[in-house]
Amino acid sequence: MEAVGMEGAVKRFRIMALIAGVMSLLLWFVYMPVKLFASNPDIHSSWVWIPIVHGYLYPIYVLTAIQLSIKARWSMPKMLGFILAGTLPVASIVAERRVVAMFPATSSAKNLKK
Repeated sequence: MEAVGMEGAVKRFRIMALIAGVMSLLLWFVYMPVKLFASNPDIHSSWVWIPIVHGYLYPIYVLTAIQLSIKARWSMPKMLGFILAGTLPVASIVAERRVVAMFPATSSAKNLKK
């Protein structure tokens, strides 16, 4: 695929995909077990920020995925796949790696130094 004019969209998507992936991992493997299995309310209250932060960041991830999909002229099913990748742990990180493979010119070390 041609990477002309895609640098900003790819960079924004990569950042949000990694953040959404980390937040999803925290939500599924830290907050949910604490919520379900911790009998001490103080433990639960110390981790309640995770779903709040995830709830605010996921729509930003969705917007960056839509922007990238529109700029790349992807089909609707492919766009939905990238949007839904933010709902499962690690899936958005896999999507980020696929974008790097599709647009290698936008993610090289030379471009990051500019």
